[in-house]
Amino acid sequence: METNSINRESRSERWRAYKRRPLSLLLRLAVTLSAAVTVFVLVTLVAYILIKGIPNLKPSLFAWEYTTENASMLPAMINTLTMTVLSLLMAVPVGVCSAIYLVEYAGRGNRLVSLVRITAETLQGIPSIVYGLFGFLFLVVACKFGYSLLSGAITLAIMILPLILRTTEEALKAVPDSFREGSFGLGAGRLRTVFRIVLPSAVPGILAGVILAIGRIVGETAALIYTSGTVAGVPETLMGSGRTLAVHMYALLSNGLYTEQAYATAVVLLVMVVGINALSAWLAKKVSAKQR
Repeated sequence: METNSINRESRSERWRAYKRRPLSLLLRLAVTLSAAVTVFVLVTLVAYILIKGIPNLKPSLFAWEYTTENASMLPAMINTLTMTVLSLLMAVPVGVCSAIYLVEYAGRGNRLVSLVRITAETLQGIPSIVYGLFGFLFLVVACKFGYSLLSGAITLAIMILPLILRTTEEALKAVPDSFREGSFGLGAGRLRTVFRIVLPSAVPGILAGVILAIGRIVGETAALIYTSGTVAGVPETLMGSGRTLAVHMYALLSNGLYTEQAYATAVVLLVMVVGINALSAWLAKKVSAKQR
């Protein structure tokens, strides 16, 4: 308590310091204003969606079959969850294993490593419509998958792969080298060190990348319109066409007749994203607690 009171700067001392260094005051005001604007925009956006959408939530919107009368979003919700799981199942193992190779096995200064990193950073900046065009020409047409959940999931997996690779790589780099050295000193091999020591310590960082990837999957529309189609129903197989919540909301708004239902869909989409992110954060805390 005494240490905190000694180190704490009084308001008068702070103002005297600002008078001596006016630039510090300007930077403090800029940082505070930026934080306030960010919070204001976020709260305003969420509040607007909730105010517009909650009154329009009706039981008919959760009917099993979509019709022009109910504009049900339940099939789109199921397709969204299916698309998310499929994309993560394809992208996460490849991204994590690639990052492990780049950090733990590839030699430092390797040209191949530099090329892979530059390629991943470049792929992150490509617009999603380009991925959609590639998915349409290669998966839908050339591979003859047609408009299907599988085509959409593969396209989304390619989209989020660079994101997962880079976040996993940074998470592995953040693990102290002393962990590796201690494991090697106790006689563990490289493979055991990676999977028993390094990888569990990097799980929170990896899950942070997965959360970002989930947000991109759930909010994607352009790539899925060209690959998975816009059929308002739950396909019987992965080779069937179906639309996600984001595509469903786009279709309702573009029609012009279902604006209220589109607002309700936005509320459900928001709640779904927050719920998935909260679940991922809870899992990250559980894993971190076990490591301690």
